[in-house]
Amino acid sequence: MAAIREIGRSSFDERALLELLRDAVDAGASVGYLAPLPDADGNTYWRAVKAALAEGRVLLGAYVDERLVGSVQLDPVGKPNGRHRAEVQKLLVLREFRGRGIAKALMAAVERKAAELDRWLLVLDTVPGQPAEKLYERLGYRRAGVVPDYAEKSGGGFEPTVIFYKKLE
Repeated sequence: MAAIREIGRSSFDERALLELLRDAVDAGASVGYLAPLPDADGNTYWRAVKAALAEGRVLLGAYVDERLVGSVQLDPVGKPNGRHRAEVQKLLVLREFRGRGIAKALMAAVERKAAELDRWLLVLDTVPGQPAEKLYERLGYRRAGVVPDYAEKSGGGFEPTVIFYKKLE
């Protein structure tokens, strides 16, 4: 089983995080980038995440034998009318480690962290028909709707996104 730990600025491994993002993009995940992922784009993204940690973003990592094999982010809303909610972002698990319950463990950890921060409404989105959609449904997330042509695909064309939410108990 994977050990889930919060990644702070001092434990931030940009190289390992870049590997996670590249693996997801190369596998066709709709996580904001098109394949092939240039190092510069990935590094710029992770540097922005590292900076956002100082502003309240939470980054959790899943480790197997001290190797980073997965991550997920929690982005608490900072606006006065949204301090009860947060967005779950970029659930990533290396392909070679999928099917071992790591994504489920990361989601359980991100929900615990949200509760610690008094964030009881979580929102996220994913591509319909992908394994992540079924995972979120199994974890009690409710479908809010589908937005057509939401993101460009690496192979051309566009794909929709489905928006989910969950009220933590």
